[in-house]
Amino acid sequence: MIAEPHAASNLPSQKENAVHDETAPESAVQNGSCVRNGNLKITREKRKVREQCENIRRKSSGSRRVSQPQNGEVVEAVTLFEVVSMGKRAMQSVVDDWVEAYKQDRNVALLDLINFFIQCSGCQGMVTAEMFQSLHKKDVMQKMTETFDEETGLQYKKFMAYPWILTVTWPVDMDNEDYPLIRTGPYWKKFKANFCEFIAVLVQQCQCSILYDSYLMDTIISLLTGLADSMVRAFRHTSTLAAMKLLTAVVSVHLNLDVSKHNAQRLYEVEKRRSGKKTDYRLDQLERKRKEYEQKLLEIQNMMNAVFKGTFLNRYRDVIPEIRATCIEEIGSWIKTYPDAFLNDSYLKYIGWMLYDKQAEVRLKCLLGLQGIYSRKELVSRMDLFTSRFKDRIVSMPLDKDHEVAVQAMKLLMLMSQNCEDVLSAEDCETLYQFVYTTHRPLAVAAGEFLYKRLLSHEGDEEVQPKGGGKFGASTDQLKRLIRFFLESELHKHVAYLIDSLWDWAGNFLKDWECMTTLLLKNAEEGGEALSDAHESALIEIILATVREAAEGHPPVGRGAAKKFLSVKEKKIQLEDCTKITEHFIMVLPQLLAKYSTDAQKVANLLQIPQYYDLDVYSTGHLEKHLDDLLREVKDIVDKHSDVSVLEASSRTYYILCSEEIAIYSQVDHARTQLIDELMRELNQLLDGFWQKEEGFCMDAGEISRMHSALRRVAAFHNAHDLTKWNLYDKTLRLLVFEMERRHLPVLVILPTLQCMYFSLLWQLAAVSENSPKETLFSLRRELRRFSQICMSFLHHKEKDVREQAFMILCDWLLILSHQDSNSNEEAVGLLDCLPSTSLQEKLLLFIQEHVFMEEEEESKDLTEQEERQDESCKLDDLHKKRSLLAAYCKLIVYNVVEMTAAAEIYKYYVKTYNDFGDIIKETLSKTRHSNKIQSAKTLILCLQQLFQTHAESQDSSSGVDFSSASFTNMKELARRFSLTFGWDQMKFRESVAMIHKEGIEFAFQGAAGVGGKCLPPNLGFLLIISEFSNKLLKPDKRLVYAYLQRFVAEPLPCRGDEWQPLICYRNSLLANEDDESSVLGGSGEWSPVGTSKMSSFKRKLSNGSLPETSQTEAASRAPDLQRASPVVSAAGKGRKRLKSREVHLQQHLPFLCPGGLRRRCCKDEIKTEAVSEEGQAEDTTEDVDVDVVGADQDS
Repeated sequence: MIAEPHAASNLPSQKENAVHDETAPESAVQNGSCVRNGNLKITREKRKVREQCENIRRKSSGSRRVSQPQNGEVVEAVTLFEVVSMGKRAMQSVVDDWVEAYKQDRNVALLDLINFFIQCSGCQGMVTAEMFQSLHKKDVMQKMTETFDEETGLQYKKFMAYPWILTVTWPVDMDNEDYPLIRTGPYWKKFKANFCEFIAVLVQQCQCSILYDSYLMDTIISLLTGLADSMVRAFRHTSTLAAMKLLTAVVSVHLNLDVSKHNAQRLYEVEKRRSGKKTDYRLDQLERKRKEYEQKLLEIQNMMNAVFKGTFLNRYRDVIPEIRATCIEEIGSWIKTYPDAFLNDSYLKYIGWMLYDKQAEVRLKCLLGLQGIYSRKELVSRMDLFTSRFKDRIVSMPLDKDHEVAVQAMKLLMLMSQNCEDVLSAEDCETLYQFVYTTHRPLAVAAGEFLYKRLLSHEGDEEVQPKGGGKFGASTDQLKRLIRFFLESELHKHVAYLIDSLWDWAGNFLKDWECMTTLLLKNAEEGGEALSDAHESALIEIILATVREAAEGHPPVGRGAAKKFLSVKEKKIQLEDCTKITEHFIMVLPQLLAKYSTDAQKVANLLQIPQYYDLDVYSTGHLEKHLDDLLREVKDIVDKHSDVSVLEASSRTYYILCSEEIAIYSQVDHARTQLIDELMRELNQLLDGFWQKEEGFCMDAGEISRMHSALRRVAAFHNAHDLTKWNLYDKTLRLLVFEMERRHLPVLVILPTLQCMYFSLLWQLAAVSENSPKETLFSLRRELRRFSQICMSFLHHKEKDVREQAFMILCDWLLILSHQDSNSNEEAVGLLDCLPSTSLQEKLLLFIQEHVFMEEEEESKDLTEQEERQDESCKLDDLHKKRSLLAAYCKLIVYNVVEMTAAAEIYKYYVKTYNDFGDIIKETLSKTRHSNKIQSAKTLILCLQQLFQTHAESQDSSSGVDFSSASFTNMKELARRFSLTFGWDQMKFRESVAMIHKEGIEFAFQGAAGVGGKCLPPNLGFLLIISEFSNKLLKPDKRLVYAYLQRFVAEPLPCRGDEWQPLICYRNSLLANEDDESSVLGGSGEWSPVGTSKMSSFKRKLSNGSLPETSQTEAASRAPDLQRASPVVSAAGKGRKRLKSREVHLQQHLPFLCPGGLRRRCCKDEIKTEAVSEEGQAEDTTEDVDVDVVGADQDS
């Protein structure tokens, strides 16, 4: 802070240049009311200037007084900083007040402005201003330093702000992480905008008067340049922003002067053609004005060069990304605003270089700046060299790990494609097109714009129509290009992503369903080029994707966190689209189904369209005839096909149309009943023929196929419709019992039979209500147990498909029975509740180990290219089945159907099978930890213990554990991966990590022989495994774990031989990062011995699975100690108060993990800190809050 000039009389008399010996009273430092503005030659002059300064300051302060209510009190804003930060008054009036004060006394006004910049940096220190008297003093520049005075504990920065030498003094613990530009909250939210506006208005108001007095701008520029060279982040950040905004404002002034000079030159030439005395006088005036403009332009140019070379060149590579981003943002603004001066390679190169910056914020500013340049065609022609040099980098940036950078890079490439001819090659475009399939929607939409404008939408489409196109000529051409792109991309299953990417740009074209269906129904004889089979399949997929996008109004699964909230306008458009879909496809869909009734893939896609209908249109539009056509075609399709996808789509179509609330329910229900009657009649005939044969029968291929198709159809409809009245349960039960006894049924019959029985029981379970009699419940309970026994027996079936089907059904069945709705019938829930027994849990786990994690031996064969593709496809299908099996079992663990300890066997394969199942195992670990942190931690340590025991048993008992073996290395890697799952928030999983260490220490010393732990424990090597978790412990917890470890270790430590190295390594991991605390912990830097009473406390409390808790009595007894320890150096007082308050907060909310809060013991003259706060821990892992090191190799 800069104090009033008259306050200098209150300071002790010091020598003229003894800056480092000057100190200010504490009140002066805190309130910022102390400054010295001295070294005037004559005492009388000093007194005169002092009186003038006081009067002017009172006047300027009074004219800027602004009342601002804060916390119920009215605070008057006196300084520029207060006025600007409040932002309650027009900035122009604030600047006008300051300009008037400057005209009266520029020294006092400039001191006020200097004070403003220092305060904006968050500095609560003191500024001393000395008049620079001798221009030939050689030692002045040598004293322009930034040092720390150890005697006073203050930081000094001395620099030139001509004609003054400024010395800024502040406490060394000034919190650089909290200054106005980065503060949060509503009060500081608009500070940056107000700060930038103040600088812009200041230059604007001064451009006609004091801007060219060779005093104001020289002082401001030298001040900002000096502050920007500081090692303190707050000074660098604030001054760099101010300097950049100052140059931006000066560039605007330069443009205005250019226009004025050009106008004066034109007037001069016009007047020169005239003759007369008045003309001569006018010419002289215009000549003087032109020369005045030239002189001003020269001064402005000098200012621009001074700021650019003094600040930008030093700060565009600053270690702080915010400063680099500010520089790049402003140079982009200069190039766009004043291209004649800045649009050249000398300035563009800085933007190009910073495209490679490590921070996304800086790369983003580069792209935004380039967008402003490439959006103007008149500027693009001057960017040839830059484009050729950095095009490859820009093309690669849509792959940036930061989503916003990737989006803006794609938008920049769109501008380059539009305004630069042939700048992007065909290979570049093909690469960029594929981003329409990315999961990040903003990037996909930007890529969709690129694809649509570059490939799909060509100028002249409406003028040049293909032959036979009719009214759909242009749309047909676009549609064929889209189909061709979709097929060439070979990502057929991602059509929904492609349509979603194009939706914002080609919505009208993609909603032209009339054109699409006309193209499908058109025959080759009608003229025009007919679509191939692949093109027809692709077009049907596109139709389904567009219908889904229009009806649902949100992105497909996997693109977007959740369903977006639709506005009133969007909902209106959605309803209109649904009506349009219904009215069109009600008439067209039966024709499409009739044409493609034999193609399973096309029919399965077409049958999904009715679920997006507005079914009321059937009755309101009197379109029941078309409904009959649809039902007839669906029934015909069910009779023709046995493909699962077709049958499920048909079943769902009946389910959608059979809504009881709509008028067409009776019509659809009648058709559905007729269809199911026919299906059951066919099945009963086949079953009757089957049971009438002898026991040793053998079904031929035709009978197996018919039985398989009939059961598949019934199972597909039983999934969505209640077929209980057809008594399907008894029929399927008889078949499965027969298979259990005889093992004669083919797989094609067993699989759909299992599904039918499963669906039958689900419908019976869903029918249980509050009024269900007990006889029904007991009967259902018997049926459930019988079905479970059947599934368990099928786990050992000779056919792999049957085993997997039984396992999936059993897992789903156990999950459903374990989580019934208790609100319906508590008695029914009690009777039907079924948790798996221990033997069943063991069988399920054994099944997973054998069918998922057991590696199958691969036979090396010489295969053709087609056979290799088929083999690869089979491997992918097999992997998909394995993932489904593992996911089904992990759900049982997550929802506590089986014991959580069963997950230990799954976790063993985390690293080994990371590429195939790592995501499933990691999600299981996350879910279990969320439900029970302690039990999840115990499961992790159990997994590692089992692996260690297996490793130890495989080793030679005489040689001990081999720490260099591959299995032990894999264990350490697994422990490291487990440690990474805890993330960076050490407080969140504090108890879990502590539990891991506790269980690990106990296991390591389990079975130790001898007295006092002097003999080598057999599991001591396990300490190397749990040392991977030491970095996740907080410092106070490390001390507690270390104390717990000391229980098992004799003193002195028997560290002879390599066999004790695991203990030494583990101790070192707990004692890491303690060297920097040696001054607090004691001169030796070693741990203090733990007393017997404290050791017993550690033993008792840590053995219970928690860390020690500080009682109120102990806290009260330590209160006098805290009071005696409170008189510390004032410079560090605030930081320690914050430390103490944070510890109190932790002690109140986490007493089980705050052993002593900020526990201090006074031992003679030494203070020993027993615990540190969370804040202290965080400060160790972040950058230094006081000083940032600036790169030494920056441009000068």
